[in-house]
Amino acid sequence: MRVLVAGATGYMGAAVLRELVARHVDVVALVRPGRSLPESIRTVVTVVEADVAEDADWSEQIPAVDAVISCLASRNGAPDDAHKVDYDANRRLLDCAERHNVGHFVLLSAICVQKPRLAFQREKLRFERLLHDSPVPGTIVRATAFFRSLVGQIDRVKAGKPFLLFGNGELTACKPISDRDLARFIVNQLDEHREGTVVLPIGGPGPAIAPAAQAAMLCEAANVPLKTRSLPPRMFDWFRWVLTPLAGLSPRFAKRVEFLRIAKFYATESMLCWDHDHQCYDADATPEFGNDTLAAFYQRILSGDESVPERGEHRLF
Repeated sequence: MRVLVAGATGYMGAAVLRELVARHVDVVALVRPGRSLPESIRTVVTVVEADVAEDADWSEQIPAVDAVISCLASRNGAPDDAHKVDYDANRRLLDCAERHNVGHFVLLSAICVQKPRLAFQREKLRFERLLHDSPVPGTIVRATAFFRSLVGQIDRVKAGKPFLLFGNGELTACKPISDRDLARFIVNQLDEHREGTVVLPIGGPGPAIAPAAQAAMLCEAANVPLKTRSLPPRMFDWFRWVLTPLAGLSPRFAKRVEFLRIAKFYATESMLCWDHDHQCYDADATPEFGNDTLAAFYQRILSGDESVPERGEHRLF
């Protein structure tokens, strides 16, 4: 089997690439110009340097493949970037897959699209619907929170500062999953025979963890007393009301307003399966996969055995 990986230099794309290489799969890595792969990976995969979102003839460089894994995701969640990457780049990738008569298209999506209030969520759902209507069989992986999204306060805690909570620290919960476990889950889907498209929500090993529990885990790993400070989630609305009049005058302020919407969403919504009948998040209904725990991850970082992942443009703290 030959597999095309799009977004191969991103956080999850790189993890998927490592997993495929470990399984000795024939891989075509789609890499944006100016980005590079580690030497150990570059020498054992076929690298195609092209920008799916920008290059008109990018697909002409793609050899015949049997499956596609898309880890494409907008960098900041801003409406224009979300449309260009989460929808349009994936659409172009799917067009290529259809021309190649690809047998399976695996899409890394996000569990937060269940309640689409934000631009990037709507664009992800828009592409999901396109994949559902395509003749290419598909698997949509809706992942919960990554470990990477839960490292923003490590330096605060190490410095003896309080862990910042929204409300009482119990407003939200998630079953965080490591990049390694999620990559294994994604690559496992290549072994499944699909007819049509299926949606698979997935989290890491339970139980579901609220921010208050994350604070306790991190302080224990850092060997410092547990200190927290509560912030009101409405603070994001206050800042947004101040900046909204400026959003129409400057794209920079428009992006800041959207960022505040994103921050408010993550401060108040759980990354778990949503029960439409009971209008609540359901931890028990959120599937689990893998062995890596957030507590062990914090221990590795605080002991120096692992470096803090780069968080990209979505970071709040």
